Amino acid sequence: MPNPRPDRSSARRRRPAPPKPTVNPAPAGLEGGAYRPLSEAQIERIVAAGYEVLERTGVEILPSPCRDRLAAAGCRVEPDRNRVYFPPKLIEDTLKFAPSEVLLADRHEGADQGSMDLKLGGRRVYLGTGGTAVKIMDLDGSVRETRLSDNYHIGRLCDALEHVHFYMRPAMARDLENAAIDINQFYACLSATRKHVMANCYEPQNVAKLRALGEMLAGGPAAFDARPLVSCSNCWTVSPLRFAIETVEILDELVAHNIPTALSSAPQAGATSPAALAGTLVQIVAEQLSGFTYVNLLRPGFPALFGCVPAQADLRSGAFTGGSAEFALLHAACAQIAQHLKLPIYNSSGIADSKLGDAQAGFEKGLTTTAAALAGSNYVHHSAGFLESLLTVAYEQFVIDNDINGAAMRLVRGIEVTDETLSLDVIEDVARGPNHFLGHPQTLALMQSEYLYPALFDRRPRDDWQAAGGLSLRYAAKERAREILESHWPDAIAPDLDAEIRQRFDIRLPREEMCAGGWTG
Repeated sequence: MPNPRPDRSSARRRRPAPPKPTVNPAPAGLEGGAYRPLSEAQIERIVAAGYEVLERTGVEILPSPCRDRLAAAGCRVEPDRNRVYFPPKLIEDTLKFAPSEVLLADRHEGADQGSMDLKLGGRRVYLGTGGTAVKIMDLDGSVRETRLSDNYHIGRLCDALEHVHFYMRPAMARDLENAAIDINQFYACLSATRKHVMANCYEPQNVAKLRALGEMLAGGPAAFDARPLVSCSNCWTVSPLRFAIETVEILDELVAHNIPTALSSAPQAGATSPAALAGTLVQIVAEQLSGFTYVNLLRPGFPALFGCVPAQADLRSGAFTGGSAEFALLHAACAQIAQHLKLPIYNSSGIADSKLGDAQAGFEKGLTTTAAALAGSNYVHHSAGFLESLLTVAYEQFVIDNDINGAAMRLVRGIEVTDETLSLDVIEDVARGPNHFLGHPQTLALMQSEYLYPALFDRRPRDDWQAAGGLSLRYAAKERAREILESHWPDAIAPDLDAEIRQRFDIRLPREEMCAGGWTG
């Protein structure tokens, strides 16, 4: 039976606050790479097969400026079949321009500027939110359609969560018409946190507005280019191997306005890509290489991310599945492929198929986040908040996933082996003396830097846990989320600048909802 809800003030009073480490035992940007499901020879075969697909099978592209640009660059076009074939040399020539590292900047100022930058590339790991859910589970357990303000309030929550390293818009603004979504979703997110913000654009003409908003916040065009504080994801391709021309038009604008972009392709093994996992990897490599060829023809050196979001269909039902071992394998393998190609990668974890923050969700999230992080994925979105195969986010789930992310990053950090940590003198001291290490100076010195203490997961003896209300993990997470949402109101945009933004753009989020008392829970 579920726990009866205890008196919240009592639960807060009794629950000890986790120790505040002086050194973060699991910081963002650690280098992964310990988990490698593919050998180097297998990676080379998969990449070579991706080249062959583009040369032999090609990509479907309807008549468009995009197709004309590719044809002018040397791609063979079959107009009657709308197929475009990519010669290997063109791919190789354009990939030479693709940056191996992309900066997605934070908005901190002064001495803190850059403290939460995402320096994507190599095997550096960052974990954060993703999108776009169409339902949200409120703290009372009810589920409703998402709205614009959810992106603001979830952003405030994530701003306070140490192991959520960036904020990608998690909720669809179902209360707005399409034309108003783009600028408003970015505004809602940017008002809630100074962590880097990513979302997408639904209409090409709104990209210029996004660039203008970014320049206002950054302090001008040059400042934005040097430290891009917003970025976009763009699903320019529909699997298998088809350019979505209406989305390519948005991509063209993103490239023209120099807004860093994740080129996101999301095939489902067994449905929109081969059931063989290796075949799905071949297809996603082909899709990604076609996108990188195109954007580097438009703007050599454009800051693009290798956007691999493979999933699978449950072959018994055809349903989307994101919490499986196969999902974890695919994303770890994609990280290896990106490292081989020397491209920064955007991929996923934490897409639990469970409908609640239960044991199934914990297992699915722990499995997929650990695999992606240990493989050295760079920008791992969806790692916090999601349930029901991307359909639903839940406030308490962000708090739970913060602890999961922290543990995954501690695994990435691994074990430091030095003359000092081998501890020969320490072992001798204790063996000849008190016969325990608890009071040894080394133990006290390493207490906060060697060990990660979860903010939420409970390690107390049963009697102490029971005396504090006997909260299950979900109920404890609800209480923690409620505490943050009632008290944490970041001043992420200065009032005078906010007034300028509201004067220039059609901002729909009311000011009264963005201050203490504006969240009713």
